[in-house]
Amino acid sequence: MNSNLLVTSPRARLLPAPEAYDYECFRARLADPDLADAGFAVAFLGTPLLAVPVGGKRRGGYVSFGHLTDALQARVLLGTVPGFPDLRVRWSPYRDTCHTVQWGEPAPQWWEEDAVFGQFFGYSAEAIADFLRQRSQPPSSASSDPRSPAAT
Repeated sequence: MNSNLLVTSPRARLLPAPEAYDYECFRARLADPDLADAGFAVAFLGTPLLAVPVGGKRRGGYVSFGHLTDALQARVLLGTVPGFPDLRVRWSPYRDTCHTVQWGEPAPQWWEEDAVFGQFFGYSAEAIADFLRQRSQPPSSASSDPRSPAAT
């Protein structure tokens, strides 16, 4: 699909990837930065977030939403573009936890090491090593800007 093509609905829109708030962050960390360009910014009333398709080493992904209706609408929209196989909504029964739209293979189990998650989501070896290095720092010297390679 041409990334200039916009998919819209009354409440939700798919925009070109560079319009996503987190586009540069993903592009800098992915083993294949072109996957960020192949993605889409999912926009509701708030900040557009990047949905990165599967491909290359990236086997799955997700985007989080505060409202279940937003997650359901995002699943419908992402179903209209290539790169997002097996779309599903993971509903959260907790008020302080976001609902997610997931695609691709199921993510590793929660007990797996962070490096396994980073590899699953297609992050570069450098991005994974950087995350692990930051995670091993004591809290007093850790960055106030946590960057998880496991984020979509």
